[in-house]
Amino acid sequence: MLKFVKDIKGDKVIWTVVVILCIFSLLAVYSSTGTLAYKKQHGNTEYYLFKHFMILGFGLGLMYITHLVRYTYYSRISQIGLFLTFPLLLITLLSGTNLNEANRWLTVPIVNLTFQSSDVAKLFLIMYLARVLSKKQEMVQDFRKGFLPVIIPVIIVTVLILPANFSTAAILFVTCIVLMFIGRISLKYMVSLVILGMLGMVMIYFLSTSFPKLFPRGTTWVARIDHFVHKKEVDPDVTYQVDQAKIAIVQGGIFGKSPGKSTQRNFLPHPYSDFIFAIIIEEYGFVGGAFVLLLYLILFFRVIRIAGKSQGNFGSLLSIGIGFSLVFQALINMAVAVNLFPVTGQTLPLVSMGGTSIWFTSISIGIILSISRFSEIETRDGTEVDILREPTLNIKPNTVPAV
Repeated sequence: MLKFVKDIKGDKVIWTVVVILCIFSLLAVYSSTGTLAYKKQHGNTEYYLFKHFMILGFGLGLMYITHLVRYTYYSRISQIGLFLTFPLLLITLLSGTNLNEANRWLTVPIVNLTFQSSDVAKLFLIMYLARVLSKKQEMVQDFRKGFLPVIIPVIIVTVLILPANFSTAAILFVTCIVLMFIGRISLKYMVSLVILGMLGMVMIYFLSTSFPKLFPRGTTWVARIDHFVHKKEVDPDVTYQVDQAKIAIVQGGIFGKSPGKSTQRNFLPHPYSDFIFAIIIEEYGFVGGAFVLLLYLILFFRVIRIAGKSQGNFGSLLSIGIGFSLVFQALINMAVAVNLFPVTGQTLPLVSMGGTSIWFTSISIGIILSISRFSEIETRDGTEVDILREPTLNIKPNTVPAV
């Protein structure tokens, strides 16, 4: 055991944040799955606790293994991964497992394991963008040689994710924009891309209103946006989740009801995943919710520090891209729970109950820890071992790279 602990390298603060989030996850999932246990496991409330404990344990194992691999190898892996991502997303879109009128899941035969192909696509696309931006630093201002190789895979992946999962496609698109900005893509290209993206959202909104069959999830998107922006009276089913989350937050107060005493877990749909933050506030109060938010902000701060210390462009961009994606998703989940954002269905990374989503999150954090680990070795040895060999971006927490 002591040898295992000594073998753990990388940013110790991130490891600490991960462990604390896992503890919060176990407590919140155990509390919020009581009703589910009575419905599906004959009242065996320990079933989901044990299952979630095993999932988290396996996730930590994946994180440990991933952080042992030199991060530069992920540059090569991204090429193969992105190539496999396109057919995977297409299969999911055309014949994936349908849940809530959306084909988001793929089921692995024999073992009957389901996973969201968008989780795979997010990770490989970010890795690939970090690679391309690193290798093309001298051409990033050129439209044909610098911008097109970056934007084409972004458009393909987001378009394949969009029909079934608008929020995931939007989060991934914003993450890619941030990466391109840091990677010094020409500002005029990025502004044009953002404008086109906004026009695309407006077009989807009107198409969903006029031709509901074109986007099966379109009517749900429109109803949620209309209620949030205009406070329109819509189908009670659309606002039920938000209403129950508000009740949970109000009942939580400053210090909460204490662990395990939530009442809204019996009324709130998916209290163990999409709205787990509302349960955390109900049981731990404003103080507990603020502490969870602080943990994610600390995680992002450490990611920026790691990016600044990386000896190569690839490590800096990969760290920022993965870290921003995880923390941005967490902020969206928390904003939805407190009704600062329309309902999206995004989970709280490392906290919400789920199998493959936790495992892909663990792999992502493991890659960040790998960058931290090997950057420390490179700095200590005074050698440049990054396979990409371009000058570093010199990303620092208080500076913005020139465009």
